Amino acid sequence: MSDSIRDRRVQYETDGLDVGDLDADPITQWQRWHDAALEAGVVEPNAMTLSTIGTDGIPDSRIVLVRGLDARGLVFYTNYDGAKSQQLNANPVASATFGWLDLHRQVRVRGPVERVSADESDTYFASRPRASQLGAWSSPQSDEIVDRSVLDNFVAATAKQFANVEVIPRPANWGGWRLMPTEWEYWQGRPSRLHDRLRYRPDVDRGWNITRLAP
Repeated sequence: MSDSIRDRRVQYETDGLDVGDLDADPITQWQRWHDAALEAGVVEPNAMTLSTIGTDGIPDSRIVLVRGLDARGLVFYTNYDGAKSQQLNANPVASATFGWLDLHRQVRVRGPVERVSADESDTYFASRPRASQLGAWSSPQSDEIVDRSVLDNFVAATAKQFANVEVIPRPANWGGWRLMPTEWEYWQGRPSRLHDRLRYRPDVDRGWNITRLAP
């Protein structure tokens, strides 16, 4: 490891975070932090690192974009034949992390997953740019291909197929997943790596119970 990596230090000077600073609802709190990240110019504030369980039992992670959020959970869209969907089919649980590092913040969630309804997937697919719709039809996600020209040829063939079609339908093998958090953690960077960590867990009487974790 180079000395520049080993010795790099960024001091997190923030006002900190306490239980009284959080909304009683973790989804409302997420929206507040997301909006703050958006206003601060954070790139893709709706991006999260999604971790699933590989077929070999080893965790597998990638960044996806959240395209929906409500009381049921966080929604993202993908190819149902791809690696992540195969993993979610086999082990329908996941964890995710939002990293708003410019604000010295992160949010972690864990919980089961489910496919969203066909109607939800149809509605979102219809809102995508046409080029993205063609891409969803064209890419054999996670399959090995010889080179980029293979993908380019698939896209060209798909564009020709739908050339005279005004409204491109959603592919049957493409749609949404919903991550339904049973645990949320809000993390605020503090000096000397003594960060603030506050965790939401379900509470029968109050909806959610918030506790502090040691950094």
